[in-house]
Amino acid sequence: MLACAVSAFISAVAGGAGGVLMFAALNTAIPLRILIPIHGAVQLINNLARVYYVRRYIRWDLCLPFFVGCSLGSAVITMGMANLAWQQLPLLLLALLVFYTVFKPARLPEIRLAPRHYFWVGTASGSLGILAGAVDPLLAAFFVRRDLHPREVVASKSAMQAWCHALKIPAFIYIGFTFSDYWLLILLLTVAAVVGTRVGIALLDRLNSGLFFKLMRAALLVAGLRFVYQLVTV
Repeated sequence: MLACAVSAFISAVAGGAGGVLMFAALNTAIPLRILIPIHGAVQLINNLARVYYVRRYIRWDLCLPFFVGCSLGSAVITMGMANLAWQQLPLLLLALLVFYTVFKPARLPEIRLAPRHYFWVGTASGSLGILAGAVDPLLAAFFVRRDLHPREVVASKSAMQAWCHALKIPAFIYIGFTFSDYWLLILLLTVAAVVGTRVGIALLDRLNSGLFFKLMRAALLVAGLRFVYQLVTV
């Protein structure tokens, strides 16, 4: 519960990486085969709570194409490749994207996609969400852009993540996972995550944009190092 509260706080303040940190912490006590659906259920409510607090700032022009692509990617993976055991490829792609975002030279451009191209971000997120669990580092790479206000980043990214995690519920039920067997654990972790989110949102107004993106990059770096560790130890 403490891990969920702290990671949710980090996501609310820094705009990302909290989901991966939560995943990594819970993986020390919960087997991976049941962690991905449990993590998805907890993150669904957590992200919906965050969306509620900052709903006025959602960039729907980015979110709507994402929702379509995410639904497509999730459906394809669930129907055809959900039982793949080899997870190095999605982890490697996530790690490369994270490190590009954190360490790219100043002369290289930020990843500023046109709204319609978030369809492809959604397709990748829906696919990777089923295989690798957390998707926030992938999304964060497309939100480190200074033409967006920090609240727009948190609101839009949270809406996208909520959609991804919502799709996991029917996907894992289809695969055979029984969420009711773990309802108490999911409830306790969700309460802790929502508390962490509320505290983080309360502090968000006190951050300037420069500090916000520095914290976001720091959180991404931790997530990237976690991916490297998983690749090395698999």
